[in-house]
Amino acid sequence: MNFNATLIGQSITFIFFVWFCMKMVWSPIMNALEARKKQIADGLAAADRGKHELELAAKRAGDNMRDAKAQAAEVLAQAEKRAAQMVEEAKMAAKEEGERQLAAAQANIAQETNRARETLREQVAALALAGAEKILRREVNAQTHADLLGQLKAEL
Repeated sequence: MNFNATLIGQSITFIFFVWFCMKMVWSPIMNALEARKKQIADGLAAADRGKHELELAAKRAGDNMRDAKAQAAEVLAQAEKRAAQMVEEAKMAAKEEGERQLAAAQANIAQETNRARETLREQVAALALAGAEKILRREVNAQTHADLLGQLKAEL
């Protein structure tokens, strides 16, 4: 075997192998690498978008929390205000009820006082009549007696 012929044969075979690889193998490998490269780039871009959206969502959540806290504080303030208003209304109602009961008691006292005065007038008239009867020691006409009692009541 001749060394030059072997070298030339191997060179031709290597060149044919390289050409075959360039035509049949290299293109699909490069396409697969490009597809993988594109897929990785898309994944990184999606990760960046996801990170950005996560930051935005965190910011919106913080805003929502602040709004919710403010709204809760407002509702609490309104509830406290309403409670104070209800206490004031209850105090006013109790005061009005007390005044009404006081007025009723005063009216009752005035009525009882008038009854006591009438009773006293009748008793004084009866005592006066008894005293007058004892002084005169005689019988007085019943009609005259009633008229005198009426006049005495009116004077008292």
